[in-house]
Amino acid sequence: MGIRIDFRLQPRDMVPLIERTFELSGAKILSLQRTWSPEQGAPVFTVRGRYTARGWTEWTQGFQFGSALLQFDATGEEQFLKIGMEGTLHHMAAHVSHIGVHDHGFNNISTYGNLLRLMVEGRVEDNPARRDFCALALKVSGAVQAARWTPTADGKGFIYSFNGPHSLFIDTIRSLRILAVAHKLGHTLMGEQDRPISLLGRLIAHAETTATYSVYYGKGRDAYDMRGRVAHESIFNTNNGSYRCPSTQQGYSPFSTWTRGLAWAVCGFAEQIEFLQTLPARELEPFGGRRAFEQTLLEAALATADFYIEHACRDGAPVWDTGAPNLHRLGDYRNKNSDPFNPWEPVDSSAAAIAAQGLIRLGNYLIHRGEAKAGKRYRQAGLTTARTLMQEPYLSTNPRHQGLLLHSVYHRPNGWDHIRRGQKVPNGESSMWGDYHLRELALLILREAQRAPYLTFFACCG
Repeated sequence: MGIRIDFRLQPRDMVPLIERTFELSGAKILSLQRTWSPEQGAPVFTVRGRYTARGWTEWTQGFQFGSALLQFDATGEEQFLKIGMEGTLHHMAAHVSHIGVHDHGFNNISTYGNLLRLMVEGRVEDNPARRDFCALALKVSGAVQAARWTPTADGKGFIYSFNGPHSLFIDTIRSLRILAVAHKLGHTLMGEQDRPISLLGRLIAHAETTATYSVYYGKGRDAYDMRGRVAHESIFNTNNGSYRCPSTQQGYSPFSTWTRGLAWAVCGFAEQIEFLQTLPARELEPFGGRRAFEQTLLEAALATADFYIEHACRDGAPVWDTGAPNLHRLGDYRNKNSDPFNPWEPVDSSAAAIAAQGLIRLGNYLIHRGEAKAGKRYRQAGLTTARTLMQEPYLSTNPRHQGLLLHSVYHRPNGWDHIRRGQKVPNGESSMWGDYHLRELALLILREAQRAPYLTFFACCG
């Protein structure tokens, strides 16, 4: 059960689908640009095909302008560079110094990071002042994110979520990218009495804490321990830093797996493994060395990737939570293609877009280190999932719909997702993060098909 992996599929086979995806994508970006006013805040998800705002945290604006930069990267069309650059320079400053969220690696890597990467790669005119401006934004963002810190009883710690110092979100494993970039750019967080705090040290501690408490390994941790399961939120006692229990905000229960949280883990751990390869051994020695940290990242990446492959539908798209209350009404859903129009439980295409990228990256890493058989399984699972998303019913072909990736779910427990007339569960709508990650996934595969430079978040560091 789970994903029926196509082992013959190659990136070059997907180029027609990718080109069509970016053709549709351009029109969606222009539509949003014409109708959205910055005074409305950040677009979050669609209602009846039109993007709307929904205040929880302002974590999606970077995906809006970052999408335009990815569109330029894929097509070379200057109008999208202008949209992405002007949006970044005029509207993203508040996100750089935002002390209330764990989302810096989403907002600012997607904008300042993509823009700096395009300059480093020679795709955009290398304006020294603009390069320095973007680099400074990324440095400050990384330091602000790292300052949002809760120490744990084992001497480590974590970047806490917007819920408060007790709360570790699985999402932050991918937002952790901002610390990596700021460190590579030579920055350090300065604490009380001028105490220097290593951004790399905090990255490593957060990743290890996440791997320890947010990921299950089938070792009897509790009655619901199954290898690869992920807790959306982990709760700590802030008086002494001790771990208390799993929790969730957007999933069904603390003891089931919210699949977008699972996807953040698959992608985030895989990307940190890639980043680790760029670091010299001397930088890692103060934090226990390369081998131990790489093993921690790899164990978490493999466990979560295996769980995703086994619990997604046959075509790679997952139901929104593995413990959703009406799953039993879907029958053997993991042995069938996903059905976003089923009347019982929504699928989450955004989870698929995020996880597919992580699967490809994990597979590439394993292949590169000589584990071809294992690596091919993950890589091909990612490509198989990507192919599903770049076709109907997931790819939005309606010119009146502003979203690109259909059947994304935001917050099922809160009932925030629009349910269309005649439907019983959310479907047919899009999200800023789903659209962005489909574009990022498509660009990753397109670059490989074109033998262009491999797409990484840390390429902006030169």
